[in-house]
Amino acid sequence: MPQESPAQRALNASTLALVVAVVALALFLPPFFERYLTAVAFVVGNALVLATALLLHWVFLAIGARRMQRSVAGWVALAVALFPIGGAGALILLGWFGDETGAAAHSPG
Repeated sequence: MPQESPAQRALNASTLALVVAVVALALFLPPFFERYLTAVAFVVGNALVLATALLLHWVFLAIGARRMQRSVAGWVALAVALFPIGGAGALILLGWFGDETGAAAHSPG
């Protein structure tokens, strides 16, 4: 069983944080938000979860990019500017590049 690289662990944590951020963002959309509009504690709590998840997504994305010797600023800028699609795209591309470098490192010859 292949062991996860430190970069892959950071990208997995970034993916989980992105999923939490998207769910928290979805709770602000009208079908869900109308139900909790008067619950100030829910709105504030959800905003804190969203802010924390976004920050963790960007931090773990930066850690993963750095561990893969990629441009940290470029990948984080992509994730920030095009949230949430840019973050997902950055994770997919970094995972793909990580698979390429991992396969090259483990290939015989």
